[in-house]
Amino acid sequence: MLIRYATDAKGRPVQKAVIYTKKEHAIVVSSIDSDAIFVITRLRDSGFAAYIVGGAVRDLMVGRKPKDFDIVTDATPSKIKKIFHNSRIIGKRFRLVHVFFGEKIFEVSTFRSTVDGSVGNAFGTMDEDVMRRDFTLNALYYDPLKEQVIDYVGGVKDIKKGLVRPVIPLDHIFVDDPVRMLRAVKYGSTTGCKLPFSLKKKIRQSAQLLSPVSPSRLTEEILKIINSGHSYAIVSSAIDTDLYAYLQPSAMNLMLENKKYAKNYMESMKALDSFVENNPGCRLGDKIYFMLRDFVSDLTEWNMEVKDGTTAAELYKLTWQRCRNFVLPMNPQRTELDYAVRKILSEHGVPVKRIQKNRRRTRVVLEPEPKD
Repeated sequence: MLIRYATDAKGRPVQKAVIYTKKEHAIVVSSIDSDAIFVITRLRDSGFAAYIVGGAVRDLMVGRKPKDFDIVTDATPSKIKKIFHNSRIIGKRFRLVHVFFGEKIFEVSTFRSTVDGSVGNAFGTMDEDVMRRDFTLNALYYDPLKEQVIDYVGGVKDIKKGLVRPVIPLDHIFVDDPVRMLRAVKYGSTTGCKLPFSLKKKIRQSAQLLSPVSPSRLTEEILKIINSGHSYAIVSSAIDTDLYAYLQPSAMNLMLENKKYAKNYMESMKALDSFVENNPGCRLGDKIYFMLRDFVSDLTEWNMEVKDGTTAAELYKLTWQRCRNFVLPMNPQRTELDYAVRKILSEHGVPVKRIQKNRRRTRVVLEPEPKD
């Protein structure tokens, strides 16, 4: 174990970070995407610092394969862009760089300062950048060239203890960004780490802060949940911490009113996780199906509706609109919601066949209805 020092105002040495060597952190460098290492090597060769950061380091520490490798550096976006011609700058307030290798995208960000608080957008140093990260298990930096983990905040010990502990003080962390509450729940559910009592209590007290969060951000978080393969655990924790009422208010209201619906809904979350595990790369509509199937099943007596002569087009239109309202504030792609609704209706004997699109409109194509 090594120690990184800085000096205080009087020139005295102050411990800033603990550096774990490869014998101590057990990360296998071969488990890291070679293109991520190439990006870091190019930045280093150009005179800049560069590290893998965040969730990838956390996953490597617990022996999981990261989905993404985010990189942080002291190079500004314009300098990163000059180094990598296969890249583009994104973002308006705080600019990031996406470096492309075929279908793979590596997000490269510049160290941020704490001068404007935990959500500021000014460039800064690594010492400042770490204090803007939400939880200690996401605040680790990995150097794949030296094979070292740099830990400013005790993140390695928290991972070993199985704790989700905030970096930013509790009085500010959720006020600055309410979505951090969802991340805490997600990290706890996907890593098996526990939320300390004080953190869980603060989340319950702050849940209403999600109310003004934009539908686009909430949609992004819901999609992460249903794509995760851990929907059951995350939704269960979100319900326990009073957050799910802001993610899926209609579903939460039905669960509070109807124990049978609540049980079925959670069983559908388990089924969703199994489906995602067994069908990698499946389309979004297949996942939305599991969010909607219990709601649609309770909408009406489907056999009677079909027998009574209600047309498939009428049933489709009414069901689609109700499902659209049901998933609010989530705003999925219309084609994927159409697919999910169509799939559910087919299970109830409503012969909606497919969706055809052109530039001007979307048209539902129906199977011929049987004649009397």
